Amino acid sequence: MTEADLPAVLVLERELFPEDAWSEEMLAGELADQPRTRHYVIAESGDGEIVGYAGLFAAGGQADVQTIGVSAAWRGAGIGAALLERLLDEAGRRHSEAVFLEVRADNPPAIRLYERYGFVRAGLRKRYYQPSGVDAVVMRRELRTGPSRVTFGFTGEKR
Repeated sequence: MTEADLPAVLVLERELFPEDAWSEEMLAGELADQPRTRHYVIAESGDGEIVGYAGLFAAGGQADVQTIGVSAAWRGAGIGAALLERLLDEAGRRHSEAVFLEVRADNPPAIRLYERYGFVRAGLRKRYYQPSGVDAVVMRRELRTGPSRVTFGFTGEKR
């Protein structure tokens, strides 16, 4: 995502999240931190229309999904999953050990998507989304960073 994408992303943001949409300043601030700590992507239709977007914050071995949004007309087409995969790939590339996110408790389709990708519930933030007062489900997914290792009880003594 670039600054040139902001007008179309803002239209989609306001459509998807009318009560708590991010402002243009907030999104521009996120983009200003690319690539240092942020990674934002868009999904386009065949004719170049922006139909989805997603963003990741990653620093200090941890990553947070900042946002994922898909146009209502394009839901069910795998766009949300594709965007999430891009964010998870980027978190791995940045050597994050875990990825966190908050999702509205009243959004079962999104919760199911995250669970399909290995996220587990880690907590609940009461009345997190304002002004609606909807709770946020906090979810976490561990990432494998490096080769897997098996440890045995070897003490170093030869027999």
